[in-house]
Amino acid sequence: MTVKLAITGKGGSGKTTIVKAFMKIFEQMYPGKSILLFDNDLTSELAHSFGLDIRNTIYGIRSGKHEYKTGMPEDMSKQEFIEWAMEEIIVPINDNVDIIESWFVGSKDCRCPITKLINDAVSKLISRYDFVIFDCEFDLKYLNQLVDVEVDTTIIVANPSEESAHLAKRIKEFSSKYAAGTQLGVVINKVDKTKLSKLSELLRKYELDILGVIPFDEKLEENPISRESELVQNTIKEFYSRLNLPQ
Repeated sequence: MTVKLAITGKGGSGKTTIVKAFMKIFEQMYPGKSILLFDNDLTSELAHSFGLDIRNTIYGIRSGKHEYKTGMPEDMSKQEFIEWAMEEIIVPINDNVDIIESWFVGSKDCRCPITKLINDAVSKLISRYDFVIFDCEFDLKYLNQLVDVEVDTTIIVANPSEESAHLAKRIKEFSSKYAAGTQLGVVINKVDKTKLSKLSELLRKYELDILGVIPFDEKLEENPISRESELVQNTIKEFYSRLNLPQ
C-alpha cells in the first residue's frame, strides 16, 4: 500500500528542503523501498534542487506537446497511450527514487476525456510506489484538480511571522475538504530559538495545529541550490512519531 505525504505552503517557506528531508528519512528508515517525488509546484524548484531541468511534464502529455522518444505503438488504447507516455517523463534520481513534474493541470470542470484519462494514469502510477511525496502548490486544491488521491498526511509549511501564520490558517481552511479524515497540520520552519516566546503567542492567536517546529539552518544559505539540511532531517525525526506515517 502506497504511503502518501503532501507538503504545501507558500513559496519560500522551505517546502523543497522539507520534501528532500522526508525523502532522506524514508530512504534511511526503509532502504530499498521505492519513492516517487511528485512535483506539483509550478516553480519546479524541487527538480532544480537536484540539478535537473525537466521539460517533459504531465501537462505536456495533456496538451499534446510532449515529444515522444519513439512512435506510438499500434493497437494501443488512449488510456494505454497516456500511461505509456507517462513512463517516458519519469526521471530517476537514484536506484529507488524517481521524480515527475506535473506543471499546469486541467480544471475538474473540464469535461474533456483527457481529464479522466490523466487522473486514472496518475493514480495507477502512484500505486506502483511505496512512498509518494507531493510538493504542492499553495494548497491541496491544485493537486486534487490533477488526481483524486487520499493523502495520509498533509503538512503546511509556515514561517514564524504574523503573515505566514495567517496564511497557514487560510491554507488549512482551503485544504480541509481535500484532507477529510486524514492528518492535516502545520510545521513552523526557519525558527529563531531566541524568539520562541513570540512564536508561542503567534500560535495561540491563530490556533494552529502544530506538528513540529524546525530551527533556521544557516548552512542552507551556503548551499541554496540543493536545499539539503541535516539539521532539518534530524529535527523532523524528533517529531516524526506524531505523523500519520509508518513508524
